[in-house]
Amino acid sequence: MPDDDGVLSTIETQIAYLMRLGEASRRATSLKPHRALDRAAYVILRYLQQGGPQNVSAIAARLNLDGSTVTRQVTALQEAGLIERKQDPRDGRGTVVAPTEMGLKQVDAVAAARRAVYDRVLADWTTEDRQQLATMLERLTGAMDAFVRKS
Repeated sequence: MPDDDGVLSTIETQIAYLMRLGEASRRATSLKPHRALDRAAYVILRYLQQGGPQNVSAIAARLNLDGSTVTRQVTALQEAGLIERKQDPRDGRGTVVAPTEMGLKQVDAVAAARRAVYDRVLADWTTEDRQQLATMLERLTGAMDAFVRKS
């Protein structure tokens, strides 16, 4: 399909811009909580908040990262007091990581600040437009995740 190439080109370019603007908005906003966690820390804490305590291998697998990368990030989060290591309740020989109370407060503050930014950005969008965007983003990230896992 000749038209499909133009659509894919637009999608590719807009995703590149979106990734760049997401990082730029984090730095540019006056909402300090929005800048309180870097992207890696935020994603790990959100995953632990939603999925409960996990071992490093499970975090790495879910986030499509190398285990050594996650280990370094987890160590930094632990040193910052945002996560703690605990004995794995399913296998006493292993450990899991879980967010601390401070980690949960921090990730909640960042999430709230990000929602406030997106609320301002999407201020003139209808509720239906916002819902459609949310649905399509979930679909896109699901498809990208499936693609990465198959590769």
